[in-house]
Amino acid sequence: MEPSTNAPPSQTTPAAQAGPAVQAEPVPTPINAEALPPRPSDKTKVSEIAVDCGNNRKKSTAWDHFEKIKISEGQFKAVCHYCQKTYRANSKGHGTTNLLNHTPNCVKNPNRASLKGQQTLAFEPKMNGEEGFKLVPTAFTVEASRKALAEMIIIDELPFRFVEGYGFQKYSTTLQPKLQIRDIPSHQTVARDVISIYGVEREKLREALKGRRVCLTTDTWTSIQNLNYMSLTGHFIDDDWNLHKRILNFCLVEDHRGETIGRKIEMCLREWGVDGIFTLTVDNASSNDGMKEIDASIAKVREAVRWNSTYLMLNTAEKFEKVFLRMDFEDDSYSSYFLNKENSGGLGSPCGVDFQNCRTFVGFLKLFYNATKKFSGSLYVTSNTFFDEMFVIQENIAHLIKSQNHLLKNMATKMEAKFEKYWGKGDKINKLLYVAVVLDPRKKMRFLKFSFFEIYGNEVANEMVDLVGNFMARLYDDYSRVDSPNVVLPSENERTHMEGDTVGCSDPYAMVNSRYERFLEVEKSIGCSNEMEKYLAENCESRRDGKFEILRWWKANSDRYPVLSKMARDVLAVPVSTVASESAFSTGGRILDPFRSSLSPLMVQNLICAQNWLQAHVPISFRKSKDEMEALEDEFHELVLNQATTAASSSSCSNKGGTRTTVNIDE
Repeated sequence: MEPSTNAPPSQTTPAAQAGPAVQAEPVPTPINAEALPPRPSDKTKVSEIAVDCGNNRKKSTAWDHFEKIKISEGQFKAVCHYCQKTYRANSKGHGTTNLLNHTPNCVKNPNRASLKGQQTLAFEPKMNGEEGFKLVPTAFTVEASRKALAEMIIIDELPFRFVEGYGFQKYSTTLQPKLQIRDIPSHQTVARDVISIYGVEREKLREALKGRRVCLTTDTWTSIQNLNYMSLTGHFIDDDWNLHKRILNFCLVEDHRGETIGRKIEMCLREWGVDGIFTLTVDNASSNDGMKEIDASIAKVREAVRWNSTYLMLNTAEKFEKVFLRMDFEDDSYSSYFLNKENSGGLGSPCGVDFQNCRTFVGFLKLFYNATKKFSGSLYVTSNTFFDEMFVIQENIAHLIKSQNHLLKNMATKMEAKFEKYWGKGDKINKLLYVAVVLDPRKKMRFLKFSFFEIYGNEVANEMVDLVGNFMARLYDDYSRVDSPNVVLPSENERTHMEGDTVGCSDPYAMVNSRYERFLEVEKSIGCSNEMEKYLAENCESRRDGKFEILRWWKANSDRYPVLSKMARDVLAVPVSTVASESAFSTGGRILDPFRSSLSPLMVQNLICAQNWLQAHVPISFRKSKDEMEALEDEFHELVLNQATTAASSSSCSNKGGTRTTVNIDE
């Protein structure tokens, strides 16, 4: 048996043990002369030649960032990889301490922040909507903590002086002992950091908007300072088919006139360098007057409950009808309040008839409430869903017009007139919204024809289908001229060659299935001159799939429809309401509260826009969890109301005394 060549140096092989204990002279190991390294010149890099140090000392981590160069015999220097700064590096007279101190402070070292402190492992949520967390190495730095502090001020809408509070400073230094009180910035410094973050995030967004068609929404608002603000929001779908909503501007405007707003929008877009505007959605509709028939009843209940949302107010208050009626008899302050209003020409307290009117109206108003909630979404496409809601509402209006209830009939008649004014028989609706419906692979043109036929009959249905079809064809032609890819179809010989390659493959059944699918593609495309005709000719996707996501479908099929997918990406980004811009006013109202009304308009824009941009990086899974939590809270709220209603009814029947009753409805 041959001796092992892999034995550790400290061990001897069996053959060596059998030999003499002492040898007269060592036997030199033969070396191939051609394998000898070249003689180093005066400035040869030590790393380029093999050096036998003769010891087992561990190499310093400093040499990961420095290059050791021989100057002369016994003299070396160390050169920084990043800034080329040099240090003496003689092994006896100079250690690596200076090198280790320089590395984390080198301004050109891209990893200097992580080298300034001991690294620890931390879990960070994955970005771009991905589920779960990722494990990353982190190290504490004052610069990173200062940036995170400014972002917290922006996202959580905190006052600048929050950072100067003793409680916050004590908490921060306890949480991170390496942070000194002097490292916590003042409120002036935080304000400057906010402006800096706004500038950085603005440039990121400017790059993301380059070369894109953007859909805009805008609205105006008057602040507590009595200043007119305009919110301008951009909507777009990126190359990875993710929907984005970004507040571009939240700025002062002289007045609320359309001409003034138009000039301001043009100025803002020039500053952004945006020239590809696809749509602009504005809010110019007057309030619906269908509720005038029961205005008095609604006003009485609102005065008792003091709630803004009509549907939520009536839906909650009508459950407490017996409680309110009992309060009118037993609660002196409640009855006196309404008695004084009635004596001064106002409305009295709500009675049984008022609650009956409101109860009649709640069921119908719920349709509008549900539609508004769907249209207000910011995490999903809304343009393809509007027609479903409009169809359901119109169907209910048509049904109520035939009602025997005089109140509902009059209300529905007025609403139908309002529909005719704004929607007509479908011909007054922006045709892009119809195209968005057609670009939903579950609906296509067939759903439009069905809906129009159900509401207006066959003649109107055919006219509208032709109208939408012609408009969509012209739009597709425009995209074909601009975005048509250079697609080269394989020749007959190439196709024969590709199919010949499958002969002898490991799974002939899979090969047959693949070729059959290609055959079906060709069959479906017969008579189709372009992608749009091919798309419309194919069958619709199932509407029973509750997990269907339209953007995911288009992402998966973008290779099949290279031009049509670009059109879909722009059309599906169209918002159907101005809620996105109006939501900025809620933020503005919280930022410009009575205690912060001295903020300048420029700082208000920095805070509101930066908050919107930073929150866009929050994982979608986390935002969805928040939405699910809100839905759960709504269900819990409904359960509490039902229990309270039952308890109130029981108390009303059993309690005959003069106990004073109060009502507390949680908003």
